[in-house]
Amino acid sequence: MRFDRDYYQRYYYDPRTAVTTRREMQVRARVIAAFTEHAGLPVRRILEAGSGTGMLRAALQPLLPRARYTCLETSHYLCERYGWQHGRIEEYCAPAPFDLVICYDVLQYLEAKAAGRALANFARLCRGVLYFSALTRRDWAHNCDPERTDSNVYLRSGHWYRARLRRNFREAGLGCWLRRGAPLTIWELESV
Repeated sequence: MRFDRDYYQRYYYDPRTAVTTRREMQVRARVIAAFTEHAGLPVRRILEAGSGTGMLRAALQPLLPRARYTCLETSHYLCERYGWQHGRIEEYCAPAPFDLVICYDVLQYLEAKAAGRALANFARLCRGVLYFSALTRRDWAHNCDPERTDSNVYLRSGHWYRARLRRNFREAGLGCWLRRGAPLTIWELESV
C-alpha cells in the first residue's frame, strides 16, 4: 500500500506539501524535447517508467506530438486512476526499443539489486535518449526540501548511478544520456 491514494495526496495533489509543480514539469519537458531535437532524434516512441500522476506526460506530449507514450507504473492506485500500464522497470520487456526512455525520481525507491537491474534494462529498452534522475545522498543533504520529499528511500551516491549508466550510455548533462552506438551527435563540450 506504499504508493496508494494517501501517498499521492501528500506528495502530489496537495499544493501545500507537493514535491513538485506543473510549472517545474513543464520546464523539464521543454529540456527533454529540446535535447532530443538538438541530438537529432526523431521521437516516435516514449517510455516513462514511474509516470506518477502524469504531470511530465501532460507537459511533454504537446512538444512531441508524433510520439506514442507508454506510461509504466507500479502503483495499482495510479494504474486504475489513469490507465497506466502496471509493471516494474527492472523487469519490463517491450517488443521494440523506445526512442526516449524517461525515469525520473523512481530508482531511489528500489533496493540496490533491483535498481541495478533497472539501470541495465534501460540499455535494452532505449535506442536513443535516456532522461534519468534519482534522489541521491548529496541531493538529500543539499538540494531537496525534506518537508516535501519522501525520506523512505535508498540514498546512494551520484557516482553509483553514473558508473552503471556509463556502461551503455554517454552522459550529456541535465539528466540526458545518449545510448552508446546511437547515430546521434552532440559536441564534446556539450557533454559531461
